[in-house]
Amino acid sequence: MRDYATYSFWLEDSGEPLIPRPPLSTSTDVDVAILGAGYSGLWTAYYLLQHEPGLRVAVVEKEIAGFGASGRNGGWCSPNFPVTAGGLEKRFGSESARNLLLAMRAAVDEVGRVCGEEKIDARFHKGGVLTLARGRHQLPGIRSAYTTYERLGLADRYQLLSAEEATERIRVTDIQGGLYTPDGASLHPARLVRGLARAVEARGGVIYEQTTVTAFKPRRLITAGGELRAARAIVLAGEAYLTRLPSLHRSLLPVYSLISLTQPLTAAQWSQIGWQGGESVSSTRNTVVYLTKTPDGRILFGSRGAPYAFASRITDQQDRHEATMLMIHRSLVEWFSSLAGIRFTHSWGGPVGMPRDWMPAVRFDAGSGIGSIMGYTGQGVSTSNLAARLLAGLIMQRKTGLEMLPLAQRRSPNWEMEPLRWLVVRYMQGAFLRIDEAAEAGRPRPFDSGIAESLGRH
Repeated sequence: MRDYATYSFWLEDSGEPLIPRPPLSTSTDVDVAILGAGYSGLWTAYYLLQHEPGLRVAVVEKEIAGFGASGRNGGWCSPNFPVTAGGLEKRFGSESARNLLLAMRAAVDEVGRVCGEEKIDARFHKGGVLTLARGRHQLPGIRSAYTTYERLGLADRYQLLSAEEATERIRVTDIQGGLYTPDGASLHPARLVRGLARAVEARGGVIYEQTTVTAFKPRRLITAGGELRAARAIVLAGEAYLTRLPSLHRSLLPVYSLISLTQPLTAAQWSQIGWQGGESVSSTRNTVVYLTKTPDGRILFGSRGAPYAFASRITDQQDRHEATMLMIHRSLVEWFSSLAGIRFTHSWGGPVGMPRDWMPAVRFDAGSGIGSIMGYTGQGVSTSNLAARLLAGLIMQRKTGLEMLPLAQRRSPNWEMEPLRWLVVRYMQGAFLRIDEAAEAGRPRPFDSGIAESLGRH
């Protein structure tokens, strides 16, 4: 038996024993069968049952509800989409980009609304999102983003900050400016996902844990304990873990995101840092970093950077990649020089699902009854809510308006076969790190910067 509390601070602090629910032990007939008891699967089940009480909905989960990214993420419930505003505009046009970003903004509030309605103590705090330019080289990215929001008619919810204005919010080294929107929240990820599981069960849904799906067919999920035969639909909502199914192995890339958490800061330490608004904080660095102020007064610092493993392997050992964790520890002290010597109490990580074109996809085929929902690239807390409402509407053939969004009824291209996949992804990881390090040291850009940025453009 796994000790699930060791997989993240959030799971350890979930406020309930992480005892698995009984597994599926016999073949069963349902209306909708869902693979995955993370945000995607549970939100889908929740909205199906909300709009059609009495629907027979069953969720099967290999481990426990919230074992994956839903119980391990950085606690951001953000209006940001995995594809940038500028990227959406180029791909789909200004109207579709604007509508999608407005829907993302509404999804943040919807998560907060459900937490209140269902009495889920997810510590939902709407402090907004603050993107900092640390160094003059990051200013163009901030200004370009704001210009895009202006062009899309969304700048009324964004504020370009001077270095002084940004420093009033949070005191970080080398701040040159910032971009702030109030339309974002922080929350306790595990309390949200565990609360969602209870809300689904309260509406009549059934969750089978420690049940591995080995294959799927039209309207059937096949497990060692039996089959779920679905009259209306099956839903594939396992995110990065969907790549364990042979037919979906190349649909997503499992990319590791790693996190360290400090001890609780003293009042004196917080007075030096500021950060009284509790914003979700990041910079425009290519090697993504994200910071959260936790409800109990710690700093969560997360980053990508753990090397991609050949053949898209997913292992517990990758959750605590030592070199990446040391980089995170150094980076936090670079951001907050007053915290030199701070103790880190927890470190963890896990894979997020990255599609080949960075674009989430929600699909439902009425003929086969197969639905899928995937590809958040680390922006899944709010995006999963939007995607699940869309998918529930498609399954029920109910117009929601979300079916007009560009993530509806689409499929991303597969990732390349190995060893090309490993070669390209490891090259990109290294190249973006070299680009960041050169910019931060004031050195010329690496000669291959254009190649790396072309491969990673989203």
